[in-house]
Amino acid sequence: MTALARFLFGRRARLRWIHLILGGALAMPYVLVGSVVVGPATGVTNVLDSFPLQLAAFALGLPLAAVTSLFPLTRPLESGVVRWLCGVDADRLAFGPARTKGEKGRTAAWFTLHLGFGGIVAGMSLTVPPFAAALVALPFVPALRDDWAEPPGVLHHSWALALAPVAGAAMLVALAGCAAACGTLLARWAPALLGASPEDRVAAAEARAADLAVRNRLARELHDSVGHALSAVTLQAGAARRLLDTDPEFVREALAAIEDTTRRTVGELDAVLGVLRDGDAPGTAPAPTLAADLDGLLRRVRAGGLRVTATVAADPGALPPLVSREAYRIVQEGLSNALKHAGGQVAVALRVDVLDDHLRITVENPLGGTGEARAPRPHGGHGLRGIADRARLLGGAAEAGAVEGAWRLHVRLPLRGSA
Repeated sequence: MTALARFLFGRRARLRWIHLILGGALAMPYVLVGSVVVGPATGVTNVLDSFPLQLAAFALGLPLAAVTSLFPLTRPLESGVVRWLCGVDADRLAFGPARTKGEKGRTAAWFTLHLGFGGIVAGMSLTVPPFAAALVALPFVPALRDDWAEPPGVLHHSWALALAPVAGAAMLVALAGCAAACGTLLARWAPALLGASPEDRVAAAEARAADLAVRNRLARELHDSVGHALSAVTLQAGAARRLLDTDPEFVREALAAIEDTTRRTVGELDAVLGVLRDGDAPGTAPAPTLAADLDGLLRRVRAGGLRVTATVAADPGALPPLVSREAYRIVQEGLSNALKHAGGQVAVALRVDVLDDHLRITVENPLGGTGEARAPRPHGGHGLRGIADRARLLGGAAEAGAVEGAWRLHVRLPLRGSA
């Protein structure tokens, strides 16, 4: 019983009733236009005096409403009203103008249904309550019985007077049920008629995927640049502190490396934040590449105590710009992992070469023993995952693991098709 009362008179039912009343109000101009046509065609001066002619004018006005629904603002306005009054989720509706023939057809169908159901419910809402109120008051107001014309003599029977209030209440409940049913039907049909087309849903999904891809790329850039900088600066500062009294020259080099690392990282961070802030291309700081920045990277990590042996058997300047940029980040992350997992001064072998139209990057450090590097956690952190993502996006592959007593990172990036 409570559920039925909520369905008929609850807050959602009342809001949907208001939505139908608005539809009836919107239908009035079209009904008036229809009456202008129906009146001369039937020879009747006042169409509103005849209920059948009113229905004819109403039926003639609905096609006119369907034509005017092609106005671009119809779908956005109707979707907004449906969202707030019918309780339909916003993600199931389209708030842009209807562009394709299918969208315009569905919008016209919805507008016609809204005005059709709204006109019926609005007309009932205007006529039924006064009549029902008169039936309820009939046993208590004798003057109403004297003025009642039809059916003659019935109201003088006691059973008719006793049933009159019941009939009036039943009419009000029937009106509420009709309004609730029409509102429920419109709310159920709204997503199909006012919702996005399959093409719009695909376009929205592609836009979300593109936005997610950009966010993932920015997350990798922040992880690789800032994470590497923090690891390098921490080790450089620790090495400088230990050798402050015995090797001032090394301390000066370490401080210079810290200054250079932080300056470059601030520039890269500003570029990434520029993308987040403006949604455009990165800011003034260019992205580091293998061709231009490998020497500086090696110098900075060596200043932190990492003993790096670098063998570059390829011309970095001849690499495609995208491959050069991603290769720099991969080398940076490989060396950063060695820095983070080093127990002391660790020896790392870096090799960059080209074989079979693929750029190969290998970073290797020994496992076990005092002062040697520990293996990174196979399933922990984001460094190896970021390297694998970079390689996969370029059509390459990345492998990392223990090989013959050493931890080896091996990456292959195709040089063709990477523009």
